[in-house]
Amino acid sequence: MYGKMKDHLSKTIAEIKEAGLYKEERLIESAQQAAITVKGKEVLNFCANNYLGLSNHPRLIAAAQKIMEHRGYGMSSVRFICGTQDIHKELEAAISDYFRTEDTILYAACFDANGGVFEPLFSEEDAIISDSLNHASIIDGVRLCKAKRYRYANADMAELEKCLQEVQAQRFRIIVTDGVFSMDGNVAPMDKICDFAEKYDALVMVDESHSAGVVGPTGHGVSEQYNTYGRVDIYTGTLGKAFGGALGGFTTGRKEIIDLLRQRSRPYLFSNSLAPGIIGASLEVFKMLKESNVLHDKLVENVNYFRDKMTAAGFDIKPTQSAICAVMLYDAKLSQVYAARMQEEGIYVTGFYYPVVPKEQARIRVQISAGHEKAHLDKCIAAFIKVGKELGVLK
Repeated sequence: MYGKMKDHLSKTIAEIKEAGLYKEERLIESAQQAAITVKGKEVLNFCANNYLGLSNHPRLIAAAQKIMEHRGYGMSSVRFICGTQDIHKELEAAISDYFRTEDTILYAACFDANGGVFEPLFSEEDAIISDSLNHASIIDGVRLCKAKRYRYANADMAELEKCLQEVQAQRFRIIVTDGVFSMDGNVAPMDKICDFAEKYDALVMVDESHSAGVVGPTGHGVSEQYNTYGRVDIYTGTLGKAFGGALGGFTTGRKEIIDLLRQRSRPYLFSNSLAPGIIGASLEVFKMLKESNVLHDKLVENVNYFRDKMTAAGFDIKPTQSAICAVMLYDAKLSQVYAARMQEEGIYVTGFYYPVVPKEQARIRVQISAGHEKAHLDKCIAAFIKVGKELGVLK
């Protein structure tokens, strides 16, 4: 049988390559930071989710090493059998404190958090209303649930209200949105979403993966930015982006919701608990963010500088309210050629194209970090301009 399947797979892969949609994985030969080593050459990294520049921070490395000396390397168990250490509960409390919520549950990744949140809470009697640009993990999580599904155009409040009007007969209703939409960089209008939720008696869930540590006056996410504390019922998020860049996800929110997830969320019940080293480093992250806002302040300064310079140079950039700057190229092959030329210029970026983004919406997604210095930003901007003129993107 595999002979037949092999032919089918080979043909499919060839078609992906022919369409210019084949994804190559480039090898990094150093730690993840602003300047990385690729093929023996130092390049500047502008496509990591390392928003606060913490992925190789010495305090996190030291914290991970210290905790492993006292709590070991791995857990070898799920949480409810023998996989819960005191430090797991400490981290859950730190996350709850950060988001001003009642309780938190840890997962191996935010993909698992989103995959495990809907099915235990909602049934065919209920309705889930989801933003059209929500992350794939939310889409997959919704698919695992029997609730009725509705979708509204990205951040379109008129469509959201129509959906809410349609689902008034359902037992429970929940509006689900990303905080920051990962491909465009825009922020969900949480104040308006919460207003509609209260008007039409619905719950609210937001994925803070790209917004926590980034948006809001001190980077505490969308509820800080829109003052919606107490109005959002469920937050999901990751420890793999601004909060250190390793592994781990979480769901935080109402106490009873978290309690039921501990009893019935399958990714939580059947996955190993997070390793002590990750827990130790993550605890250090939240300690650092309580001490000072200096990293977030630098991130905001870097984003504003880069966006303003790129716009002035004539690039088509999606309106952004986050650390994500989408440089629009529209053509899939062009985005790959552009990214390859940028690497030759010492800038590590990635072209995004279908199916990651809609067809004819190819782009280079630039991600700014507090780890970048002004000289890094200037070099990246200069390379964009040089390659843009070569490839006819700029005149």
